[in-house]
Amino acid sequence: MLHELLLALLGYTGDLIIDEREHYNSLGLNNLLVDAPISGEPTFKLASDISFLEPSERDLIQRIIVLGFYYRELDRFATKSRNLSWIRSGNESSLAISTESSKDKIENPSVYRRAIANGIVEILSIYRSAVLHVEQKLLSETVPILAIVTQGLDKFFVLFPPLHQLICEIERDDIRGGQLLNLLHKRCHCGVPELQTCIQRLLWHGHQVMYNQLASWMVYGLLQDKHGEFFIRRQDDRETNQGSSVQDMSEKLGRLSTDESLTDWHLGFHIYLDMLPDYIHMRVAESILFAGKAIRVLRNPSNAFWCQGAGNQSHSNMPRLPLNVKGNARNFPLQKEPFVATKLTGEELLLQSEADKIEAMLLDLKESSEFHKRSFESAVDSIRAIAASHLWQLVVVRADLNGHLKALKDYFLLAKGDFFQCFLEESRHLMRLPPRQSTAEADLMIPFQLAATKTTSEEDRYFSRVSLRMPSFGVKVKSAQGDLKEKPIIDGNPGGALSSNLSLDMSPDGWDGVSLEYYIDWPLQLFFTQEVLSKYCRVFQYLLRLKRTQMELEKSWASLMHQDHADFANIRNAQFDGSISLQRRQRFRRMWRVREHMAFLIRNLQFYIQVDVIESQWNILQDHIQDSHDFTELVGFHQEYLSALISQSFLDIGSVSRILDGIMKLCLQFCWSIENQDSSSDPSELEHLTEEFNKKSNSLYTILRSSRLVGSQRAPFLRRFLMRLNFNSFFEATARGVLNVVRPRPSALPVLNQQ
Repeated sequence: MLHELLLALLGYTGDLIIDEREHYNSLGLNNLLVDAPISGEPTFKLASDISFLEPSERDLIQRIIVLGFYYRELDRFATKSRNLSWIRSGNESSLAISTESSKDKIENPSVYRRAIANGIVEILSIYRSAVLHVEQKLLSETVPILAIVTQGLDKFFVLFPPLHQLICEIERDDIRGGQLLNLLHKRCHCGVPELQTCIQRLLWHGHQVMYNQLASWMVYGLLQDKHGEFFIRRQDDRETNQGSSVQDMSEKLGRLSTDESLTDWHLGFHIYLDMLPDYIHMRVAESILFAGKAIRVLRNPSNAFWCQGAGNQSHSNMPRLPLNVKGNARNFPLQKEPFVATKLTGEELLLQSEADKIEAMLLDLKESSEFHKRSFESAVDSIRAIAASHLWQLVVVRADLNGHLKALKDYFLLAKGDFFQCFLEESRHLMRLPPRQSTAEADLMIPFQLAATKTTSEEDRYFSRVSLRMPSFGVKVKSAQGDLKEKPIIDGNPGGALSSNLSLDMSPDGWDGVSLEYYIDWPLQLFFTQEVLSKYCRVFQYLLRLKRTQMELEKSWASLMHQDHADFANIRNAQFDGSISLQRRQRFRRMWRVREHMAFLIRNLQFYIQVDVIESQWNILQDHIQDSHDFTELVGFHQEYLSALISQSFLDIGSVSRILDGIMKLCLQFCWSIENQDSSSDPSELEHLTEEFNKKSNSLYTILRSSRLVGSQRAPFLRRFLMRLNFNSFFEATARGVLNVVRPRPSALPVLNQQ
């Protein structure tokens, strides 16, 4: 009887102790199949025909043999989870799989379940040793008693029921990967020390798998997750369709680069929240994602980066006007240092000692008997800092990030004022005519190149990366730049955010669609994304319109003064009726005042944007670049820089943007009307333009001086701009009069003429 009891404790039933499932189903088997479902309720029972046991003994034996049932179910779960037949069958055809149970095992393999099963095997081995020890004690006793069995297996009455409940939940809900770690972590919080130690050991086994995956990802940049159990996951088509269409995603990838490393960086991997354990914070998961992507980039540099010198020469060989200018771009030195014709490998970008340091941190976590959240987060932050520092070294030092930032400031933010002044003067007569849809871009390239020749831009080694585009017209003129391996990052979508405030319907003429395109080499594409260059392009179009408006107002002043001097000379020489000439001079004086008010507003607005906004934010960015050695911090600082440019220039406020667009449109129409005074003697058009300018300029002043803008930190230098506009309280007085008083349309020139 005692030997059959001991066998039942190890999961083997017989005549005295039976398994109800086997008995009722009349299977005639002593053991169930390994892949049979886990039973939720104990099925080991004493045979009903046993009559030589007292009721108390029967109850005690019934309580003891439940351990045998739990043991058998736990052993079946461990055997099934540790079955490696799915590895062999992965290379076999489906016809070689004979049973449906084998198919089920192959469909949902789990390395995390296998790890937990290894922990359960450890617990079961301790249990078998305890049963063996009980058997030895029973054999050594002259009168064996059941109390020896209960005393020897007492702790397993506490351990086995929760463990059985655990595996039932895992089987029922198909819990795998990070979800399994999350379940075990929650079960660790209990008031039974023995059970807590047991669950912690199972969690330790699960963490071994996670640390192996982390080491593969954060040391080598490889994602080892064949069964989709890790919280870092590669983007696939199915998940892509949930956010955007495959066509949109492929279009974005095409704009970024054909380089696979860039595709992986921007769109390749993401955090899979379903497999992220609750005790790992989202910030920590993002650091793990970044570190792995950074290591992946460092270990797999682009082939284009190996021959950076040749790449730069290809830029300088772009077609130019046949001008023999001393210091042509192709004769200039390119990058210094390890940049020219140097073949860099992953070992040079990430030293083996640094990789060993990262691996040692993860190994320390792996060997710890318990999971310490603070230690884990500290190690992840240290690894992320190492990866970010090396990526900073690659992008900032090797790829000359600051030089490219300066080039973007020079050309996209109009810091090279002499170049754009010359360009606008050379293209002034062209821009007075409507753009031709088929040749607009090619027509602009001539004054663009002439401006570069007449200024210092032709001596700028970054100028070869800049080209002119007309995206609003959809004009695409192929040049030698299109033959380069690196694809440009542009915003050629006329319906996108870039052209939302600059569409042809809102613009004074079709030339407002002029934009710049900047060619980016690897690895700068990690920093200058398509979204970043779209923001630069948006600011450029706004600043170019402002610069063009200012130039037209200056040219109109020259035209007015020339005509006035000619009329005065005619009066002195008495060549024609003096009364007519005096009337014209009187009208011109009114135009001078109106033009001066327009120029006053445009000049102050331009000074505010170029000096108070762009230069101040540029200095802040330069300070951050000098102080920071972290790539992610640098990306954040640059995003703040661009956001400040857009917000402090009021491009993100629809009402202000529309008013500014209207003011520039009125200024250009006013300038063109002045030049056409000889053919159009009716002054009503100029009076109407003047009246509209008064309304819009005073509306602009009223909005900008509102407490919502002046009192906020979004525009810290706005008060200076308002002080320049209203230095003599003129704007404040006229704004109150124009906006609050409804007046009929005046027959003479409006309020501005009263000054």
